[in-house]
Amino acid sequence: MELSKNLLIKSTLARLLSFIVLFFAVRFAYFIAVKGRSCVSNDFCFFPPQNLDFTIHYHSAATYRCTVDHYLSVFQDLIADGFLSPISKSLCIETLTGEEIIALKEIGVIDSTGISKKSKKIKKSSPPLILSNYPLSFHDNTFDFQFTNNLDWSGQPDEFGSELCRTLKPGGFLVIHTKSRDLYSLQSLLDLFNCCRLIKSREINGVDSMSMMIIREVVLMKVRDFLWRGNVGSNCSVSRLKRELAKNAEALIAKEPLKPWITLKRNLKNVKYLSDSVDISFKRKYVYVDVGARSYGSSIGGWFRKSYPKQNKSFEIYAIEADKVFFGEYRSKKGVQLLPYAAWVRNETLFFGISRFVNRKIVEKGRGMGRIQPVVQSSMSYKADLDTIEGFDFAEWLKNVVVERDFVVVKLDVEGTEFHLIPRLVETGAICLIDELFLECHYNRWQRCCPGQRGVKYQKTYDQCLQLLNSLRKIGVLVHQWW
Repeated sequence: MELSKNLLIKSTLARLLSFIVLFFAVRFAYFIAVKGRSCVSNDFCFFPPQNLDFTIHYHSAATYRCTVDHYLSVFQDLIADGFLSPISKSLCIETLTGEEIIALKEIGVIDSTGISKKSKKIKKSSPPLILSNYPLSFHDNTFDFQFTNNLDWSGQPDEFGSELCRTLKPGGFLVIHTKSRDLYSLQSLLDLFNCCRLIKSREINGVDSMSMMIIREVVLMKVRDFLWRGNVGSNCSVSRLKRELAKNAEALIAKEPLKPWITLKRNLKNVKYLSDSVDISFKRKYVYVDVGARSYGSSIGGWFRKSYPKQNKSFEIYAIEADKVFFGEYRSKKGVQLLPYAAWVRNETLFFGISRFVNRKIVEKGRGMGRIQPVVQSSMSYKADLDTIEGFDFAEWLKNVVVERDFVVVKLDVEGTEFHLIPRLVETGAICLIDELFLECHYNRWQRCCPGQRGVKYQKTYDQCLQLLNSLRKIGVLVHQWW
């Protein structure tokens, strides 16, 4: 009887022990496979996570480990090259789930912090992973080493650059991983971090080795404080890179078209847009200026907003139009700022001419196609209405609105005034602020109404227009023929 009782107790204890072991095994497997770690802060843990309590969601433990191993390899190379050391005070920026911090600590860089703006992936701050907006809550010259692989999606590149420059120590290293690999975006990146000097740029494998993604690794060293660059000077030097981009643009139409209203419009499909070939993510802001905008649907609504490749960027839009007949429709157009003046080479009062041909019954048909002249030159070779308008120095205005770190697209359709405005833009250096220019050059075209006859409205020839376009491309301005 006594023996039977002992066997029952032993059997019960064995079952209880088996249940406890099974419970912890299942629980351990759950946290590793589902949550990607051994425990969370509110759970009992055999081995506490030592202040690495990230609120992270992984598809699997294998994905988590693979990502950490990738960054281990990256940081080992940086240590070997002398850009990182175990005693470096380090900051990882825009780290969404914290694998970079885990990798740094595993490799022995203990003093490491990660920051990210609020997102659905991170529920709350838990040092060393901190939720933070800009400006950053760190003192100047705090970190020896900074790393980011999410600069492409920061959304605030200019403020982002200034804050990283502020918090990085002189002589400290900033390492950036980006999917952008073209030279234009690299130059934009260097302009963004103008406190630093480029040390190294190379292409490496991305985190997802299965997709064979190649990314660019950029290593920068801080050599000075961040420079808030303002307007360009009167003499600007267009970079070699911009000259190469202009050189590789679509060919200009070398032979004067007999039906320019058809040929030039068809040529639009041949345009090689800049934003189709380079990444524009690292710019401070994005601006479109329509000079001679006419109606909203003429080019802003009919072309730029519909067809121009904007890479999902929001553009500030300025419509410069002197003809009063179009003013009303812009009042209802959101996101478009109307400047009801004439773009000119200086600030002065002008005459704005609206052609009224004597033998035409519907005299208003020519409206919106006006030319401007200084008041002292009021005589015209054809009968016209003259509206007095205010002209403004377009080049100086542009220099006050944008800086070199902005992405600026300009469309210029100014009824012959381009032969005054373009030299002024070059003379003042404002031409260097324009990334892409769409220029309609006005000349004595063959007339649609009268075969074999040229118009008398403009005195320039097609060859002079080609000279103007070629001279712009020669100095590195990416200009396209507009119609």
